[in-house]
Amino acid sequence: MSTQQATSSRNSPTLVLVTLFFGVFVMGCAELLVVGVLDLIAADLRVSVSAAGALVTSFALGIAIGGPAVTMLTMKMNRRTVLIGAIIVFVLANLVLVVASDFGVFVAARFVAGAVEGLFIGIAFVTGMSIVPPERAGRAISMIISGVTVSAAVGVPLGTLASQGLGWRGSFTTIIVLCVVALIATVALVPSVPGTGRGAAGQAKYAFAPRVLAMLSLNVVVFASLYTALTYIVPFLRNVTGVTGAVVSVFLFAYGLATAVGSFGGGRFADRNAAGTLIVATTGTAIALLALYFVGSIPILVALVLLAWGMLAMSMAPSLQLRVLTLAGPGGGLASSLPASAVNVGIAAGSAAGGVAISDFGPSSPMLTGAIIAAIGIVLAWATSYLKPPVIEQATEPAGRPS
Repeated sequence: MSTQQATSSRNSPTLVLVTLFFGVFVMGCAELLVVGVLDLIAADLRVSVSAAGALVTSFALGIAIGGPAVTMLTMKMNRRTVLIGAIIVFVLANLVLVVASDFGVFVAARFVAGAVEGLFIGIAFVTGMSIVPPERAGRAISMIISGVTVSAAVGVPLGTLASQGLGWRGSFTTIIVLCVVALIATVALVPSVPGTGRGAAGQAKYAFAPRVLAMLSLNVVVFASLYTALTYIVPFLRNVTGVTGAVVSVFLFAYGLATAVGSFGGGRFADRNAAGTLIVATTGTAIALLALYFVGSIPILVALVLLAWGMLAMSMAPSLQLRVLTLAGPGGGLASSLPASAVNVGIAAGSAAGGVAISDFGPSSPMLTGAIIAAIGIVLAWATSYLKPPVIEQATEPAGRPS
């Protein structure tokens, strides 16, 4: 038994994973809640809706840039201490949103919140993997990463609904209360997990090795494909499928639930064969997006394809994270936060690509564009399946996970 496993054996791994899931879920709700109340915030702060969109951008930049930066600064610290500190800073950042009225302060607070969310998620992955046997690492990752998908599927719609009665500041106050619950649970249930003995320089050569960068490029392509289509799914449903009003919400809710199911179930596939899972799932998403393009005018078929697409797309998430951590070997502590950065790069690239497509070729074109990007993902998934972890990890890093 490793030092980390021995340290954590006094606590139920299931309870620890549920605690980490809840922390990620609450942070995910806070991240995406802004989208549902953007017009309310803009009116209250007397800025345009387009200017208020900077609150979304700053959070994404916080995850992409701030997350890896603060991870580098905290690598030698006890994982439990880092998780607790991240929640405390997250609470303070959201408290700023409740009490402040200066838009510039809002933007800065959102960047800080994004940075500590990126930190929390990365450290949660490392902590979760340390308390389970190697053959269950993928399932541990899937439990934690499902906090993001469940927050998108359930938490955000509920939060947006609550804002109608509580106001947008009241909704963020609710987030703060839930964060305090997550903080108490983390203090009570998450065990002490020692940090790495290597500093940033010692881990960087492994975390940024070509094999890891190749896997991160697959992360970018996978999420670029997803968000090329997903960003413009509402215009597609309205103009091509012909559904409007509340029916659109039903389609989106079904898709959200499918992503949650996919992320939960994807852990088992990651444990069996993470590299093979990525080949199958990228192929499946390409086919699903092509199907949307060709059957977009038939509502029942669109609904079925959305379910399949959601499950396939998010079933890859645990395998992507596990492969990055595995290939990083001794640099896994630093590498744990890099997939979140790659995901945000992919989201930005995909949204831009979809925007160009829909402007030039109409509402169905983001589906076809997403399918083309997914095809590139198939090639990358196949190529990266041959990558192997550094040999040194077997001798110096017993916590490494074979894929």
